[in-house]
Amino acid sequence: MVDRAFPVAMTRQCELLDVSRSSVYYRPKRIPQEDLALMRKIDQIHLKWPFLGSRKIRDLLQRGADRISRKKVQRLMRRMGITALYPKKRRTSLPDKEHKIYPYLLRDLSVVHPNQVWAADVSYIPMARGFLYLVAIIDWYSRKVLAWRLSNTLDTAFCTQALQEALHRHGTPDIFNTDQGAQFTSKAFIQPLKDAGISISMDGKRRWVDNVFIERLWRSLKYEEVYLRAYDSVADAHRYIGQYFDFYNRQRPHQSLDRLTPDEAYAGLRPAHEAA
Repeated sequence: MVDRAFPVAMTRQCELLDVSRSSVYYRPKRIPQEDLALMRKIDQIHLKWPFLGSRKIRDLLQRGADRISRKKVQRLMRRMGITALYPKKRRTSLPDKEHKIYPYLLRDLSVVHPNQVWAADVSYIPMARGFLYLVAIIDWYSRKVLAWRLSNTLDTAFCTQALQEALHRHGTPDIFNTDQGAQFTSKAFIQPLKDAGISISMDGKRRWVDNVFIERLWRSLKYEEVYLRAYDSVADAHRYIGQYFDFYNRQRPHQSLDRLTPDEAYAGLRPAHEAA
């Protein structure tokens, strides 16, 4: 992270971390409480119907008596880092002209063992006063959450920290899949994957179905944990989300895993009826 007290110049620190200087110097204004309430509603609508754009979301909000314009919905969606999920032409899908986009490698691929494919994504987390961004890295086969980080800015640093933790604790996968967000196409995120000899895969633009397992994780997390609380602080969010992921990995059986937990599937255990 950028440290103002560090003897290296701020400009150089930003270059080394692949962080925009404007994001370091900028001091955000407090978001009105009514906007935070709207952002939570938008998040719930987007989670349920990810293909809806700003017009349809505006219409649904107005049906619920929220007087809001389409432009405001668009502005809040941009702040949250979400957009309608639908295919677009490849040419329009570049998040940064200097960032390379890699092909999607998982189509028709049979994922049959742990550490064959990992996936990562970022999601919006509402709080009582404010919001955070959450990145998680999962093992595609077992659905195990391998590493995660919270941040109050949508930058690259917290994503690379989660990546380094996952690689350190769990080794290397054959393939690593993400969307085409600038956090995941940056040199700071891509280089460790290249150095480890990992094949890089990226979803098609707005193709949420290409990373469907981590989208299901967000749905479970938000309906089983986040929406049931109003976190008062970053520390509260970190504690409760950490407790949920521990429960999710170690205790929560998955029907798609034949009622094994992600930890059990990752360890290579077999369902009880097969073992018998």
